[in-house]
Amino acid sequence: MITRTLSKFQTPALNLLRIMTGFLFFPHGAQKLFGLFGGFGGQPGATAPLLSLIGVAGVLEFFGGLLVMCGLLTRPVAFILSGQMAAAYFMAHFPQGVWPLLNGGELAALYSFVFLFLAAGGGGDFSIDGVLVKRRR
Repeated sequence: MITRTLSKFQTPALNLLRIMTGFLFFPHGAQKLFGLFGGFGGQPGATAPLLSLIGVAGVLEFFGGLLVMCGLLTRPVAFILSGQMAAAYFMAHFPQGVWPLLNGGELAALYSFVFLFLAAGGGGDFSIDGVLVKRRR
């Protein structure tokens, strides 16, 4: 009985998780690339140098977040973003201590695992990927 209830909500929940994750993720890139949402480094209008590590992260976050939100190329993009967030965690947070709660790395760790889940689960039916698969059939 419980498994039927869970399976009934799995597809909408996967779609909602994908959409909201992309929606919450792409502004991080917009902040770095375009100086939006308070600007890079908390300086209004400031941007990161495009050919720096932070600039490349901004490109991945902005465009990857939008692709995940729309559900286009979800699996490969989510896999890349999972790796980016794992690298961000180990480069920026882990040296400050092991525990994410204490080193400020909770968001990076959580994004890494959510993106890994999306890489395994795909974009869901309510995605561009899902529409393309239905058309092929």
